Amino acid sequence: MRPGQESTPSPMPLTIGLLFHSSKNDNLGVGALTVSDVEIVRNLAVSRGLDVHVLVLEGPGPRPPCVGGTDVTILSQRPMRHPLQAFRTLRRCDIVLDIGGGDSFSDIYGWKRFAKMHVLKYLTHLSGKPLVLAPQTIGPFRSRLRQAIAARSIRWSAIVATRDGMSTAAVRTMGITMDIIEASDVALRLPFDAPHPRTPGGPVRVGLNISGLLVNGGYTRTNMFGLKMDYGGLMRRVIEGFVQHPDGCEVHLVPHVISWQQGGIEDDYQACLDLAAAFPGVRVAPAFATPSEAKSYIAGLDFFAGARMHACIAAFSAGVPVVPMAYSRKFAGLFGSLCYAHTVDCTSDSGEAILERIFDAYGKRAALALEAAAALRKGLEKLARYEAALGDLMERTAASKR
Repeated sequence: MRPGQESTPSPMPLTIGLLFHSSKNDNLGVGALTVSDVEIVRNLAVSRGLDVHVLVLEGPGPRPPCVGGTDVTILSQRPMRHPLQAFRTLRRCDIVLDIGGGDSFSDIYGWKRFAKMHVLKYLTHLSGKPLVLAPQTIGPFRSRLRQAIAARSIRWSAIVATRDGMSTAAVRTMGITMDIIEASDVALRLPFDAPHPRTPGGPVRVGLNISGLLVNGGYTRTNMFGLKMDYGGLMRRVIEGFVQHPDGCEVHLVPHVISWQQGGIEDDYQACLDLAAAFPGVRVAPAFATPSEAKSYIAGLDFFAGARMHACIAAFSAGVPVVPMAYSRKFAGLFGSLCYAHTVDCTSDSGEAILERIFDAYGKRAALALEAAAALRKGLEKLARYEAALGDLMERTAASKR
């Protein structure tokens, strides 16, 4: 630097806070949302020439985080116990991205989760920082009071993005007229390792995701989601059908919620082990540490069916023909918005009908793969709208700091 020349201060990095994401959740679907949103933020930072730091706000947990790097800080806090501490953390952020755990911006999971969702939203609004509702399922709200609370927070948000048409419609029924970005699931961006080339003539690899939550009857253990069949019995019949199939299928049971302490009510891994014990030769996939590990494994299969939506998204976005097995409207909302019409509904379809649909889809898996590829292109186009809006907000916010 020449004598008398003033140095130009380096711009402060843009701090992006992540709410209702998680790097340590046993549910790899929530982890997939987190990894993918971090990936989106990083790509936007590079393309827009911005210096960005990501702050993940989440509760403590024993599982190692699935995201990391010098540009990521994970803060383990208990915001409902220490709201002032959470408020101070939110004040450190320039923008806050709230993905609602994917589908928790609703009142179907009870008052406790609803309260947590909205306390942190309102603390963000109070902090004066722009709140971005990242692509997620919104609704349903069965209580008018809770709907009114949710509607006010939506109106105060800087960007509102849904991941399906049903959610967009739910927002409109609240009387909200602001711009809504109907995007798709950010996990379409989840990185993974492509499978190694297969030797022609090998067995057909069939992957089945087993939901421990559905096996156990939901959190209440009393068929909480109103399934029309015995889910565990249905999956035994599906496994048996593929084990005995004349194609000589190689059956893989694939967990996507993996309890750090094995055997929890949601633990898919234990449910897979229990089912595999009755079928010698059936393989149980590893207890994956990260969502990208799970997607890389699923990418090596030839056909997939499952009741964990993000396990199905992993298959779908990796080019594997898939039959999603819905227990809530989020499945039909997401896949229906992409014109992929192979979801079965465990809350309205009979076990016989689902069994028939799965094996019919298996027989047409080459056609399903082509449909999935076209639907994926549509999903990425819709997701790009969210990315563009977020990038614009990041640029404006960075400019205001100079």
